[in-house]
Amino acid sequence: MIYINGRDLTLEQVIAVARGGEQVALTDEAKYAVNKARAYVDRKLAEHAVIYGLTTGFGKFSDVFVPEEETAALQRNLIISHACGMGEPLPVEVVRAAMLLRCNALSRGNSGIRLSTVETMLAMLNKGVHPIVPEKGSLGSSGDLAPLSHIVLVMLGEGEAIYEGVRMSGREAMEKAGIPTVALAAKEGLALNNGTQIMTAIACNVLWDALALMKTADIAAAMTAEAQLGIKKAFDHKIHDVRGQKGQQTVAQNLLQLLEGSGLAHDLNPNKVQDAYAIRCVPQVHGASRDAIEYVYGVVSREINAVTDNPLIFPDEDEVISGGNFHGQPMALAMDFLGIALSELANISERRIERMVNPALSNGLPAFLTKHGGVNSGFMIAQYSAASMVSENKVYAHPASVDSIPSSANQEDHVSMGTTAARKCAMILDNSRKVLAIELFTAAQALWLRGEEKLSPATKAVYDCIRTYVAPIEEDVVMYPNMNACENLIRRNAITAAAESVCGALR
Repeated sequence: MIYINGRDLTLEQVIAVARGGEQVALTDEAKYAVNKARAYVDRKLAEHAVIYGLTTGFGKFSDVFVPEEETAALQRNLIISHACGMGEPLPVEVVRAAMLLRCNALSRGNSGIRLSTVETMLAMLNKGVHPIVPEKGSLGSSGDLAPLSHIVLVMLGEGEAIYEGVRMSGREAMEKAGIPTVALAAKEGLALNNGTQIMTAIACNVLWDALALMKTADIAAAMTAEAQLGIKKAFDHKIHDVRGQKGQQTVAQNLLQLLEGSGLAHDLNPNKVQDAYAIRCVPQVHGASRDAIEYVYGVVSREINAVTDNPLIFPDEDEVISGGNFHGQPMALAMDFLGIALSELANISERRIERMVNPALSNGLPAFLTKHGGVNSGFMIAQYSAASMVSENKVYAHPASVDSIPSSANQEDHVSMGTTAARKCAMILDNSRKVLAIELFTAAQALWLRGEEKLSPATKAVYDCIRTYVAPIEEDVVMYPNMNACENLIRRNAITAAAESVCGALR
């Protein structure tokens, strides 16, 4: 059980709930804070105070007063009118993460929602009622209005959901799970659909996989360095210490750790003075991506515990303040940065693949890593596939955060596009993982040709892991199942586990 209070939820816990089905509950502290804020809202309603979102319309209608007897209709109408998403459904792990993050933000006690309403969403999360949330339709300010509204629809008995693996109406899903639907009270609709939880949920999932992919990239580079008869001296700590970039130093250490005992990669090579950049500059390139990912980790960790709806309730100060925490700019910039960092891991990986398959660059390996060129094409088109995805990443890496388009009759005149940034970052991650899978597949073939007995203990463990699923290629075969098998090994973290089982933990 993970207990939330809006203050100390971690990325690891988000993933445990999103992917592992961990159960969630509010702390007593959170219940007290939620009840206190709600009591304050009820008092203000009784006083007929004019407060945005409680007794007024939304956006351009913020100057339209809504009488108390119509506030319930105001909240329901907010949700049903704002559920305007389109496209394919977001993955279940993203929806689960978003529900957790929304409940965590509400548990802080600044949103004015009823405790029973928060507990309804928690019950959905714990019992596996997963709303269908279309992936498109958010501007990232005023928060993720459209996709979050699709989550709330199911709470109302509207919309659609997945329950026990079956897609059905929201009302049927709630009934089957034994969860009563909700009639929203004043402020609750805005508390539920106004925030950055969709973009942050996508970010959490992408970031978690990016953290693992960093190590995989170093392992793939180490294997290619052996296939290229690389010069390890380029990874000497003295070079990297005089620059002082943390990520660069970490990658250099990882490479030396992985290559310890190699019979193919040596401190010096009498036949060449230095390697090409794609080998020699791995610490500088991978390291810069690591530093970018570390920055994103900080932004995402803060946003996980952020209160991002509007207006915000401060009972102790007797204030309801209308601000702009729903604006997704911090996440938009971070997701664009993460996408660029992941693109570069794939970019340099594809160049390493090219050096292995190109006989002019491979230090004596047969053309396209086949012993019988001509009748066999070998790994020629595997490199094409990697190049295709690297080029696609260059399109996706164009920043979404530099774009904006006015909405709500120009009341909301600068928006973040943070959810677009997060969604395309997820596509870049997928491509980059596939490119690294192709590099691992290619490197295994090159090392088979070099002589697997010459590998370092760490890369030999990875080689053996790959060979459990992918045989050496003597004659042309259907290639894509082998490439998919290598990608699945990355997804299961099997590549890193194999290396670390021999050389110890990588950084």
